[in-house]
Amino acid sequence: MKAIMVVGTTSHAGKSLVTTALCRILNRQGWHVAPFKGQNMALNAYVTNNGGEIGHAQAVQAWAAGVTPRVEMNPILLKPQGDSTSQVILKGKPVGRLSAADYYEQLYTPGWQAIEESLARLGEEFDLVVCEGAGSPVEVNIKHRDLTNMKVASYLNATTVLVVDIDRGGAFAQVVGTLELLEPEERALIKGIVINKFRGQRSLLQPGIEWLENRTGIPVIGVIPWMDSVFPAEDSLSLLDRPSRQAATDVNIAVIRLPRIANFTDFEPLDSEPSVSVRYVTLKEQLGYPDAVILPGSKTTIGDLLALQKTGMAEAIQNYAASGGTVMGICGGFQLMGKVLADPEGVEGHEGRYRGLDLLPLKTVINGQKIARQRQVTSNYPQMGLPVAGYELHQGRSHLAEDEGPEGVEYHAMFDDKSLGYVDSTQSLWGTYIHGVFDNGAWRRAWLNRLRQQRGLSSLPTGISNYREQREMMLDVLADVVESYIDVSRLTAFLP
Repeated sequence: MKAIMVVGTTSHAGKSLVTTALCRILNRQGWHVAPFKGQNMALNAYVTNNGGEIGHAQAVQAWAAGVTPRVEMNPILLKPQGDSTSQVILKGKPVGRLSAADYYEQLYTPGWQAIEESLARLGEEFDLVVCEGAGSPVEVNIKHRDLTNMKVASYLNATTVLVVDIDRGGAFAQVVGTLELLEPEERALIKGIVINKFRGQRSLLQPGIEWLENRTGIPVIGVIPWMDSVFPAEDSLSLLDRPSRQAATDVNIAVIRLPRIANFTDFEPLDSEPSVSVRYVTLKEQLGYPDAVILPGSKTTIGDLLALQKTGMAEAIQNYAASGGTVMGICGGFQLMGKVLADPEGVEGHEGRYRGLDLLPLKTVINGQKIARQRQVTSNYPQMGLPVAGYELHQGRSHLAEDEGPEGVEYHAMFDDKSLGYVDSTQSLWGTYIHGVFDNGAWRRAWLNRLRQQRGLSSLPTGISNYREQREMMLDVLADVVESYIDVSRLTAFLP
C-alpha cells in the first residue's frame, strides 16, 4: 500500500492542515486518495452515510480528497467526557466509556485490529493513503501503546513528513529532539521536514534551515507562512485563539462556550458570513445583548447545565430570553433549553433529574442508545419549504409538553419531522437536533434575515449555494497556498 504519513513535533503543529492540503493536492494530480487517522481524540464529530461516527477533521480531509467520508478513515474516536474518561467510538460505533488506563488495557489489541482492517479496506480501493498522526510521536511514557503515529507509519512503511510550528518558538530543538527520540528504523521513514506558521522574511530563516538539514540529514521540503485558520482545530482549546472580527457587522451572535462544547464546526458557515460576527462567550464573561445566543452541542449536557447554573450564565441566558432575545439550541443545547433533563442510568455520570433552562416545555431522557444518522428534511420555519440536510448525533430522546409552556405561547415544528426541532410562536426560541443546519445556505440566510428584520436591516438574498460549495473553494485555496510553499514531488518520489 502506498502511504504518506504526517506527524508533528507537538499538538497543533499543523498536521491536520498539511494532511488536508496534501489530500487535495494529490487528488488534483490524479491520485485516488483516502485520508486516515488511526485514533483521534476530538469532540467535533461527523456522521457518515452508514451512521458511523468519525472525527470531523477526517470528514474534511475526505472532502479534500474528493471522496465520501467513511468509518475506515478514523476507526478509533475518543470523545473526552471531562472526568478523565472518554467515550470510545470503535469503527463508528460507541463501545463504552473508559479511563485512559482501562482503554489501553482493554482496547489496545482490538483497536489495532480495527486499524489493520480499516487500512486493508482502504488499500483495496485507493491508490494512496495520507495518514495523520496525533500530538507528538515520541511521548516516551505512552509511545509503546501509541496507535496513531509511528506504529502506523512503520506498518505501512510510509513516506513520513515531520511538521513543526515555528511560531511557538524552539522549532529547531523540537525537530532535533523528536528525531533523537525516534527509533533508528522510525527515523529512517522521515523524508522531509515542514516548518509551519512562519512569520517574517524567509531569507532570515535560511541559515537555520541549512543548519537543520546539515544536523539531521533530512531536507526541509517547505516553509508554510502563517495563515488564518481555514478550518477549526479538533478541540475547543482552539477557540481560545480565535481572533475577534474587528470590522463592524450587522448581526452579532454569541455562542456559549460550554465546558464540554462539541461540534462547534456547526458555526463555520456563520463565520463565513461577512455581515455576521460570531463571539464565543465563556461562562465567566458578560453575555451582553447580542442579536442571538446559541447554545451549542455538548458531550455531557447535564454537566454543562450544572456549570451554567453555578456560574450564573443560566440566569443571564434566561433574562436575555425573557427580554425578547433570540436563543437557539443545537443538539445538547436544544436539550438544555428544556424544562427537565433526566439521566436515570447515569450515562453522563450525573444520575437523576435536573431542571433545565425552562425556555422550551421540553423533557429529555438521556439513555445509552446513541442516535447517529444523516437527515434530509423540509423546513416549516423560518421559511416554508426549504430543503435542509444535516445529521443527528445525540444520546437522549426529547418530547414537547406544549401544555406546560407559558399561557398564550404556541410551539411549532421547525421541520416536517417534528422530532427534530421546535420554535415558539414569537420565533425567538429555537431548538433542533440537526447538526449542520447552518450549512444549508437558504435556511441560514432566512434565519439571519429574522435577526436583521429586528434591527430594521434589509434582508439578504436566500438564493445562495450551500456551505459545502464554499468549503470546496476554501480547500482549493488551502491547497494552492501549501503547494506553493512545499515540494510535494520530494514526497511522492519516495513512494514505491
